[in-house]
Amino acid sequence: MHPDDWHLAEDVDDFLARAGDFLRSRPGLHVMPLTWTARLRTRGAAAFGTEAPVFGVLDRAGEVHAAFYRLPSGGLGLTPLTPEQADSLAARLAALGHSLGSVSADHTTATAFAEAWQRHTGATPKPRDTRLRLYRLGTLTPPEPLPAGRGRVLGDQDLDQAMFWCGEFAKAVGEVVSIDADSWAGTRFADKRYTLWETPDGTPVSVAGMNPMIGGQIQVDIVYTPAHLRGRGYAGAVTAEVSRAALAAGAREVVLFADLSNPISNALYQRLGYRPLAEWAGYQFV
Repeated sequence: MHPDDWHLAEDVDDFLARAGDFLRSRPGLHVMPLTWTARLRTRGAAAFGTEAPVFGVLDRAGEVHAAFYRLPSGGLGLTPLTPEQADSLAARLAALGHSLGSVSADHTTATAFAEAWQRHTGATPKPRDTRLRLYRLGTLTPPEPLPAGRGRVLGDQDLDQAMFWCGEFAKAVGEVVSIDADSWAGTRFADKRYTLWETPDGTPVSVAGMNPMIGGQIQVDIVYTPAHLRGRGYAGAVTAEVSRAALAAGAREVVLFADLSNPISNALYQRLGYRPLAEWAGYQFV
């Protein structure tokens, strides 16, 4: 395989014109390129960094076999690649003088590319501390019995509630982000729809969010219950509620990521009908 088999796109629209059908052919597995291209089209590249994004496809005889995107922040995202494909991409990007801050993809692909990038540039890959598993919903199986209460979808009038719960989630997972009325629109949380699980007296106890439908898939993101309220079935109830809403919206695939270091959440999602799709990994380049 030759590095010149990788063809750069002029911009995000050109990239989707070339790779859109390929990405939508496996929307669950391609959740990240679908999500990020949608964000870049909606918000503009300047919302995510100072450098221009870069997109490309592995094209042979007019057929797309793989794709990549480089965010303005320097993060590289990949569709699944063979080690040979990863090496040819690393050689192509290195020859073009691109710098990379990180790579994120399924574990096999991310590892193969990180090793190839080190060979071609000398950059040392450092594995991220957090390992994720990507799940895809099979048959939704809501918990029985459900905890007392109901799900309530947050609307525009509930912005304060959405900001509060996303702020609590961010603090819990160590995500450094400013969330207030002025900064909200620029955060990754702003384009989601949120559902709260409320007890019979209207007290919110758990939240789940979902991204817009892109390419036939919807990603459930985020799921959070305060520590002192866990173990009562609230997270399962609100996740089932959001998953049901995603299916009702017409999603062909519903996916979510779970931290592999948390066996409780992984077991919960599998009880709800989610099945492992891929192990996910990231590397920082230093």
